[in-house]
This record gives sequence, structure tokens and C-alpha cells, in this order.
Amino acid sequence: MLITHARVLTMGDAPAFIEPGAILIREDAIAEVGPSGVLEQRYPDEPRLDAAGMLAMPGMICAHTHFYGAFARGLYIPGPPMKDFPEILARLWWPLDRSLDEEGVRYSALVPLIDAIRYGVTTLIDHHASNRFIDGSLDVIAEAVDAAGVRACLCYEVTDRDGPEAAQAGIRENVRFIQRMKAEQNPRLAATFGLHAALTLSDETLDQCVSEAESLGHEGFHIHAAEGPADREHSLAKYGLPTIERLAQRGILGPRTIVAHAIDIDAWEMAALRETETWVSHQPRSNMNNAVGVADIPTMLRGGMKVALGNDGFTNDMFDEMKAAYFLHKIARSDPRTLPADQLLHMATAQNAALAGQFFPRPLGRLEPGAFADIILVDYDPPTPLTIDNFPWHLIFGFDGRQVDTTIVGGRVLMRHKEIPHLDVERIAARSREVAQETWERFWAQG
Repeated sequence: MLITHARVLTMGDAPAFIEPGAILIREDAIAEVGPSGVLEQRYPDEPRLDAAGMLAMPGMICAHTHFYGAFARGLYIPGPPMKDFPEILARLWWPLDRSLDEEGVRYSALVPLIDAIRYGVTTLIDHHASNRFIDGSLDVIAEAVDAAGVRACLCYEVTDRDGPEAAQAGIRENVRFIQRMKAEQNPRLAATFGLHAALTLSDETLDQCVSEAESLGHEGFHIHAAEGPADREHSLAKYGLPTIERLAQRGILGPRTIVAHAIDIDAWEMAALRETETWVSHQPRSNMNNAVGVADIPTMLRGGMKVALGNDGFTNDMFDEMKAAYFLHKIARSDPRTLPADQLLHMATAQNAALAGQFFPRPLGRLEPGAFADIILVDYDPPTPLTIDNFPWHLIFGFDGRQVDTTIVGGRVLMRHKEIPHLDVERIAARSREVAQETWERFWAQG
């Protein structure tokens, strides 16, 4: 397929703006990028997709999400408002993941995957929990990912909070799914080893997870850590160590590990994350919603740390997540110079692509030969000039995920003119509402 008449923003190491531009796709990868007229003459018989002047750019990537969080939307929680993050966990998230059965896992994945397609998110790194349905849960999510056609890295969050049997089941599910992914070599599916959070994992369970991962030849974990003061206080009281320092001692950190949040950390913990080349994923909308504080992302970036942008289960409009980060850090420091748009764009695109590159065999987040053909067309007609230099500020002040017209993953068109023909979106939404209601009934029954 040849995409023609696009305003091509290549991103990558040497970003370029080609107008009008064209992109040649062979199988699941980009074969050539260049001026539209040149490629049209060179490949006259290639099937065409006319971008009609829309902006072509790499698909967006989400560094940390929870598909199952889709079923929290609109959920009524009896009692007074939750006063802090531990209460939010105890009254919302833990009862919710204990309420999910197989159908709940399936539809709570399908719904955000459809949203991802709509908002131009082509790769997601998910962190799953469903303590009512553990064995095989990642296979159900993988089926949903396969049906949707996007790219995803999956894991199950091991935790001690529901007892030793559930913890062992979570470990088995990670091991089994990692083995499956190693055997299948699916270019759109990957696995990592999930851990819930430092405050719900004993040293013994962490040590077992490290041992199991080593036996698989698998490096790296995906874990919540230092998501607010409660995590630090728990770690200091029980282990005599700050959260990140404890994880470092237990062998959790490293260049293929994702630490979600890293808000309440000190300078030594930040140094440990930097020295081990551990990834930190930042979720500003979630952090504001939970009132857990503001991660010191500007300092992390200044120090050359590996920082990426996730959404923690909020809507898959990563443009909205970028805007939240842009404004949050300015008000947090009372300094409008903080986290400028070009630095934020690099974090949310180049850094997210580098993180995704830990799990997938071809480059992502760039329109260049050899990269996966994960491309979005954005219907953005600005009232002012658009250049490679001012694009970051156009993105912050002009972009919206609803402007995505076309989403392509691995050369396959998943959405065109906002239509998703390979999925029965209305039927999925209707069934999701039924399954969500059943899930909520189990949630409320827990008291």
C-alpha cells in the first residue's frame, strides 16, 4: 500500500516534515518515505490510500495502562468520599479486580482497545489484575488484542494482598504467558513479568519472582512503586528502607523494568533508578485524581533518566495525557519554563518508542524504512504555519485524539474515516454494559 498526499511527520532521530509526502508499506513494515509525486511515479501499480492532506505521524504509544480500569467508569462506591490513596485502593481497585470473571476481563479489554484505535494509540503496555480469574487471564486479553489488531505487551500483577494461593497463581500466569510469547514470536504481542506494588509484595514473593524470571531468561518487571507517601511509609516501617532502595536490593530494577509513578522518592532513590537504567512511567491524570503528589519528571529528564508517558487506565487519548503533564509541572513549580512542549513530545514519543522497543522486534514511533507500519492520519488543519520546529506547540494547543481519522497497525488499516469495520463496536459496547453491571453486582456484594 502507498499512502499519498500526506503531510508526513517522520519523528525518529532526524525528524523531518515532508509535504506532500508518501509512505510505502510492505507487509507489516515501512519500505520507503518521500515526496508524494516521486513515490507515486516510482510505484504506479501500488494500491493507494489518499491522505487528502492529513498529517501522517507514528501511532501513539502508552507506557503503562490498566485495561480492566474501563469498568471503573461510572461505578458508584457507597459511603463517604475516599480520603486518601490507600482508601482508594481498598474501596475501589482491589474489590473491582476481585469482581472480574472471564467475560469481565474480555470486555474490559475490548472497550479500551477500541478507544485506543479511535485515539491513534497503536501500542500499549498493560498491567492486569483479576484475582477471581487468574489462570488464562492473559490469554483472554491477548485474544482481545488480536481481535482489535493493535500491539500490546501484557503481564499479570502478582500480589500478596489476596493470600498465598492467589500470589502463586499470579506468578504461574506470568511464567506461562512469557513462555508462550517466547514460543510464538508474535510481532504484535509481548510479555513481561508483572508485580502489583512494593507495598503488597513481601520480600519472599519478590525473591521468588526474580528466581522465576531468571529461570526463563527473562529480564525486567512491571511494577507500581512510590505512588505517594503510603508506599514510602509502609516500606520504612516494615523493611527499614525507602521503596526504591528495597526494590533495588531485591533485584527488581534494571533496563527492562518499568516502575510506574516514582513520586515519593528521594535523591538516592532517583540515583538508583538512573544507575540501573530503570524506566519510570509518568501518569499525570491519575496522580492528580488520586492526589498522591507530583513526580519530579523535570529533574529526571535533566539527569538523563529513562522516563516515558502512560495513562494508568484513563482514556487512551495520549494527547490529553501530554497536555495534563504540560500544565501540571508548570503549576507544581510555579514556573512556565518547566517541561516545555518539545521536551514533553520527546518523552511521549521517542522515549515511549524506546521502551516499546524492549519488547517488539522492529522500531516503533518513527516513519522510516524498517520500522513497523504503525501510522495515524490526523485531520488537523491549523490556522497558523506548521513546521518541524513548532509542531510540539501545535500538538499541545491544537491537537485532540478525536482528530485522528485513520489508524494503521503493522500495515493493516484498523480505522478509516473514524470507522472500525472489523469490529462490531455497537455490539461490544452493549455487551460490555451487561458484563459491567454483573461485575458491579459482585463488587457491591463485597460490602
